[in-house]
Amino acid sequence: MNDDIERVLYSQADIAEACGRLGKQLTADYQDKVPVVISVLSGAVFFTTDVLRQMEVYTQIDFIDVSSYNGGTHSSGEVRLVTDISQDVSGRDVLIIEDIVDTGRTLKFIIDLLKDRHAKSVKVCTLLDKPAGRVLEAKADYVGFVVPDEFVVGYGLDYKGEYRNLPYVGVLKPKIYVNK
Repeated sequence: MNDDIERVLYSQADIAEACGRLGKQLTADYQDKVPVVISVLSGAVFFTTDVLRQMEVYTQIDFIDVSSYNGGTHSSGEVRLVTDISQDVSGRDVLIIEDIVDTGRTLKFIIDLLKDRHAKSVKVCTLLDKPAGRVLEAKADYVGFVVPDEFVVGYGLDYKGEYRNLPYVGVLKPKIYVNK
């Protein structure tokens, strides 16, 4: 897998530092609250667990799975709900944890869904923010890194379901996915 990576953007140490920084910020912002943390499957699982371990407040966790990539390198433009959350978020503070905010479609879909379900507040924490990919207005409240407009994998991010288990975030060599 490592041979398929053009270059490492964020090392394990970089990611650990970002998780610590975000965990402290979230601890301060969620003092005296018990947020429902919604991890976006499958990519955000690694980031969610690492950030939650840095938060020193009570939390409840849930999962949602939405899809717009269907295994490729670009969003299909259509977002579909694959697996819904199990908790009632009405009147609750909700923190969405995402691996990457790219086009904004997935994030907008989830935010709208939670607002329709009368969440008290909805905030977003993402490991990576890729503003160059945005087609819909979507803003993360907490950002680990702003990422260049390249196809990245690792630490939860995948290409065709692979590379999620790399301990870093790297740029996938184009020869791996171009004309495939």
